Amino acid sequence: MVDFQHRDTRRGMSDRGGRTGASDRRPDEDAGAHGGGNGADSAGHGHHAGSHAHHHEHDVETLGVAVVTVSSSRTIDSDPSGDAIVETVEDAGHQVATRELVPDSYDRVQDVVDAVAGREDVDVVVTTGGTGVTPDDVTVEAVEPLLSKRLPGFGELFRRRSEAQIGTRVVATRAFGGIADGVPVFCLPGSEAAVRLGVADIILPESGHLAGLARRDEEE
Repeated sequence: MVDFQHRDTRRGMSDRGGRTGASDRRPDEDAGAHGGGNGADSAGHGHHAGSHAHHHEHDVETLGVAVVTVSSSRTIDSDPSGDAIVETVEDAGHQVATRELVPDSYDRVQDVVDAVAGREDVDVVVTTGGTGVTPDDVTVEAVEPLLSKRLPGFGELFRRRSEAQIGTRVVATRAFGGIADGVPVFCLPGSEAAVRLGVADIILPESGHLAGLARRDEEE
């Protein structure tokens, strides 16, 4: 295990390192995201702007990300996909809470994902590898039992965007997402291009909101 960042913080604490909700933002920020910055629109739809702000008040702004590479042939020092996730996460201003590499083993994958999802400094888990159709691709089978909720839209969107890169071969991609222990978990293929697309274009833009919603009752 390589522990890049271990923050002495707890889920649900208002002073969690750099993590603030929409209540700490300027009033015009949430409205602007949906065109609420226009004076006439704000006047006519003020209740919508207020509802939107309330909906995002639990968002996590600075994510703690657990990176899990599933591979029996790679090491931490020869893991371009894991490196790409770390780079993308940190370039976006988020933090890597832990980085793990596990072999293609049902039990090991399940144990590690379960453990990192339970860490108090982890807001989202991203795995890479083991989502194909070869006999040793077991990430999907290992992670699914941990999920309390599925996020089918993630896999659908990822495959749609991946088609431009790999064409009809996208049918062999079993990338998927869900919620485990109140934490969003996303399982991506093992290629560097796939993880850059999935993390930069989908996971990071949406995980702050998903993480806040998934543990809202816990915080309240």
